[in-house]
Amino acid sequence: MEDIFKFADDLGPEKVIHFYDPASRLKGILVVDNVAAGPSIGGTRMAPDVSLEECFRLARAMTLKNAAAGLPHGGGKSVIFADPKMPLDKKERLVRAFAYAIKDVKDYIVGPDMGTDETCMAWVKDVINRSVGLPVEIGGIPLDEIGATGFGLAAAIDVAQDYCDVKIKGARVVIQGFGSVGKHAARFLCEKGAVLIGASDSRGGIVDSGGIDVAALIAHKNTGKDIASFGKGKAIQCADIIGVDCDIWIPAARPDVLTKDNVGKLKTRMVAEGANIPVTLEAERILHERGVMVLPDFIANAGGVICASVEYHGGNQTSAFATIDEKIRANTAAVLKSARATGALPRDAAISLAKERVRRAMTFRQTY
Repeated sequence: MEDIFKFADDLGPEKVIHFYDPASRLKGILVVDNVAAGPSIGGTRMAPDVSLEECFRLARAMTLKNAAAGLPHGGGKSVIFADPKMPLDKKERLVRAFAYAIKDVKDYIVGPDMGTDETCMAWVKDVINRSVGLPVEIGGIPLDEIGATGFGLAAAIDVAQDYCDVKIKGARVVIQGFGSVGKHAARFLCEKGAVLIGASDSRGGIVDSGGIDVAALIAHKNTGKDIASFGKGKAIQCADIIGVDCDIWIPAARPDVLTKDNVGKLKTRMVAEGANIPVTLEAERILHERGVMVLPDFIANAGGVICASVEYHGGNQTSAFATIDEKIRANTAAVLKSARATGALPRDAAISLAKERVRRAMTFRQTY
């Protein structure tokens, strides 16, 4: 029990559920962090090495993200201990077992995350009718397919130009984690005049100071091949992507890829956090002291959950993009304006803004 309660504070978590199904060998955790603003919404992450701590930290990030975005939802997250690359029939059985395990947790709405996708969300909907990020054929807005998170990330970077010396046009961009978030962030930024010079996935990466053809790299990645086998540019190891000299560095994969131990290798002027909790607080402070702009995850990468909320409330793709653009631009500007005025870390300014909204919402709820 101590491992659970060590995460508790005045915001949550409201409930932590461990579940196991011997038939499907399902093992997972659900954290519903806070539902003051409405039912929690957050993705289901599938990986062999997920943990209770990761699940809680991601759930809290969703509470802050949804509050900062002004959504009528609290924060939650779930994790499944499994290899997402398992055979599809086995994965379907596992995801359906997961949905059944959480069927009575009415204040948690399931969304896609690393290791799950719109097909998984369709399986969840079939079991409990409570998921977002669905295939378009059953009324969803496929947020990974359209690049909702990457679109929002590009909008945040666009706003940040007014608060630092980085300009998108001509900016050299490096993306760590060229997946559903990273590849679309590259696409939208390059449409604004940026140049992708480095990218990596879990198996390796490439660097080309002359610029990488984003459309060709996405097509290559979509065939299931690794980034390093693209055939153009210099192939590098995964860890070496941190040391590539650039203007904008985007972590878009796992948590804690930048820590106090490796952040000294980073050569950039802006870090835009496409993944959830990709940079430790110690590393963010070091970057702040070096004058590097860091756009906090739950402000900059909220495009996916904003899209999911629009879908859940009956909106369409057009309204989703408009809402993402409006909310992320406004929130990024508010956070960076506050950080500039006080000299605080952008994360501290963002947390203050989000927590104020959560606590305000909590005043309207009766506790028992």
